[in-house]
Amino acid sequence: MSNSARLTRRLGTTDAVAIGLGSMIGAGIFAALAPAAEAAGGALLLGLGIAAVVAIANALSSAQLAARYPASGGSYLYGREVLGPWWGYLAGWSFVVGKTASCAAMALTFAAYAVPPEWQKPVAAAAVLALAIVNTLGVTRTALAAKVLVVGTLAVLALVVAAGFSAAPAPSVELDLAPESAFGVLQAAGLLFFAFAGYARIATMGEEVRDPARIIPRAIIIALATALLVYALVATAALAALGSEALAGSREPLAEVVAAAGWEAAVPLVRVGAALASLGALLAMIAGIGRTSLAMARDSELPGVLARIHPRFRTPYIAELGLGLLVAAIVLIADLRGAIAFSSFGVLLYYVVANLSALRQPAAERRYPRAIAVTGVIGCLGLAATLPLVGVIGGGVVIAVGLAVRATRLGVTARRSDRLSGQ
Repeated sequence: MSNSARLTRRLGTTDAVAIGLGSMIGAGIFAALAPAAEAAGGALLLGLGIAAVVAIANALSSAQLAARYPASGGSYLYGREVLGPWWGYLAGWSFVVGKTASCAAMALTFAAYAVPPEWQKPVAAAAVLALAIVNTLGVTRTALAAKVLVVGTLAVLALVVAAGFSAAPAPSVELDLAPESAFGVLQAAGLLFFAFAGYARIATMGEEVRDPARIIPRAIIIALATALLVYALVATAALAALGSEALAGSREPLAEVVAAAGWEAAVPLVRVGAALASLGALLAMIAGIGRTSLAMARDSELPGVLARIHPRFRTPYIAELGLGLLVAAIVLIADLRGAIAFSSFGVLLYYVVANLSALRQPAAERRYPRAIAVTGVIGCLGLAATLPLVGVIGGGVVIAVGLAVRATRLGVTARRSDRLSGQ
């Protein structure tokens, strides 16, 4: 590959952590908490723990693979190199499909907190296009914007935690963690897994990280551990202040936590924090999908135009601008909660390929026991099967269509090659 077709290694550990953490914090706290409470009730924290175990297994497998294959593409690259082209395509297509839905969910979450209902759709579309343009201006600008958004979000979440623990629980609130059903807890875990998937953005940007064999594994683990601590504190505070039923039915759960503590003056600040978190997640997701699309286009799995690199900013600008236009169109018809289930299904399949790839790595490349990758495979498949039916069916159909398109394209290419060779 010529130097003009390569991305530039500019990101350090702090940059990579900020991009991954920005993706996770925005997605998890402000979008997935209420539907997870609806599924699991008072056992929400148990679902969070299960999601964390699966996420840790996936993160360690991804870190092990990223150290060996430090280029753009994430599990698409790993699956292709270790398992074969079909597995790589399955991972890449699942990631692009799932994270495109995530982008729509984050844009809608931002607009819901930022503007009145009648303005939400156009503002969500405008936010997507604006951040797609930011991403084309260079990865260091992406990292800088992610750092600013993460700091603002964490400050607001600290306020929410303080308010939640200071609020006197209503007499009817019981923090009973006994699960109503195992299925409900697993479904909550699958929905909350949506919140942990941000570290994938670190691996997909492997071609832009300095010393990737050292920085990528470290950044993945730091970002995941930080997100888990934040999630546990916020979820506990929300349950303590609102109870599982009120949390499940809330459209703005963290704003309601602050209001329950009598801190009404801080409610606008929480709304600003939610908007910032959603923007941070959206920014990093666009960057990650752009890099996966770049890797797939280089291998002719997506249109070749998506592999173009901007001559000045060294970014996959066609892929990112194209994604921005697609997501801007999706938000006009998207449903937030359905998008979460759809996204989780695609991303869980993506990590199935990552864990299978880690299992196949030779002993000399292995950093962690094989049992971790086995846990990741079983956990991802189990959580995918328990997601809301609309997400499973919708995600399954779109992924099957993508596989069918690839099979058709390969068949046409093979027949054309046979005709040429017979002449």
